Amino acid sequence: MRELRDVRVIAAPVLPELFYMTMERLNYEAAVKAFNLLQSSAFKIESLTTDDMARMEAIMTQYHDNEFDFVDVSIMVLAERLNIAEVYTFDRRDFTAFRPRHRDYLRLLP
Repeated sequence: MRELRDVRVIAAPVLPELFYMTMERLNYEAAVKAFNLLQSSAFKIESLTTDDMARMEAIMTQYHDNEFDFVDVSIMVLAERLNIAEVYTFDRRDFTAFRPRHRDYLRLLP
């Protein structure tokens, strides 16, 4: 079985955004292909738990002035829960401001 470090974790709330962005920038067929690719063993789609949602609310409250995006906060929470150090994001502003519980900062990629 693959180690968690060998797979890319995708927060379930990312899926609609990814599908929409791929469809808008490329086409519907490409969005479906991307969705199918995410179901391979190279990726793990991680759902949110009740505890995750409580932590999301705490982060949104703590960083109220930043108005973090819902999907970004879900990624932040999963990074904390799964002890993830690196995050792929286009929204560097939110992730630069955020200070996770499990480390000083998240390494932002690309």
